[in-house]
Amino acid sequence: MARARWSFGAKGRRWLLLGALVVVGIGWLVRHELTARGGPSDTPCQATVAGKIVRLDPEQARNATTIAAVGKQFGLPDHAVTVALATALQESQLHNLPGGDRDSLGLFQQRPSQGWGAPADIMRPSHAAASFYRHLTDVPNWESLSLTQAAQAVQRSALPDGYAQWDPPARLLARALTGELGAAFACRSAPPTSPLNTAALASAIQRELGAPGIGQAVEPAHGWLIASWLIGHASDYGIKAVTFDGHRWSGDSGTWSFRQGIGLTVSVE
Repeated sequence: MARARWSFGAKGRRWLLLGALVVVGIGWLVRHELTARGGPSDTPCQATVAGKIVRLDPEQARNATTIAAVGKQFGLPDHAVTVALATALQESQLHNLPGGDRDSLGLFQQRPSQGWGAPADIMRPSHAAASFYRHLTDVPNWESLSLTQAAQAVQRSALPDGYAQWDPPARLLARALTGELGAAFACRSAPPTSPLNTAALASAIQRELGAPGIGQAVEPAHGWLIASWLIGHASDYGIKAVTFDGHRWSGDSGTWSFRQGIGLTVSVE
């Protein structure tokens, strides 16, 4: 996302330096929370890969699983999902922001005035993710670019080096959320206050994941992709448990447990 240049006098430069130090400090704290094993114990969602943990709040989890799902629906490799997740972490901390620099909006701080679409569309995470992937795949040789190069080619940010800091957590999240690894993502969630909304759930799965969905035999990677998405969106549709490939996740425990006899069909309760 391109930003305007500003000039400052001596006093202005002092305030700019102070502001930059504050931003750097805040950024370090956020990165520490996302990547450190010893982060806040009350953060309800986490992805775990080889002993390393990325912790997310419920909105971040919902948006991250949507970004991963849309990328795989497009048939893209994990590198694309990693680039998208790192970009959203840099631009919005995986929160669907209603504003930003000038007319920037949403997860990727996309600008209606720059041709990214109507504000209402940009504010739909699945639409914003799809737009990001379309722009990414239009970049020549994007598959061979580094994360920073690929993200910058899409975003055209005045701070292109900012994306690199999110490489480790984005790679970890991509591995956990795309189905590359099984049972690597889980959340704690309160018991549903309403019954399972099967119609709305089926519609959302079709929109963000495509077919096949729940209740059908699937390949392990696709099944774990669906399972992670279901966990990230559990509170939206009244989901209290997910089962797949010998495992059951429950919102009460916030963990996966081994259950004999569960096959390669994703089911929800």
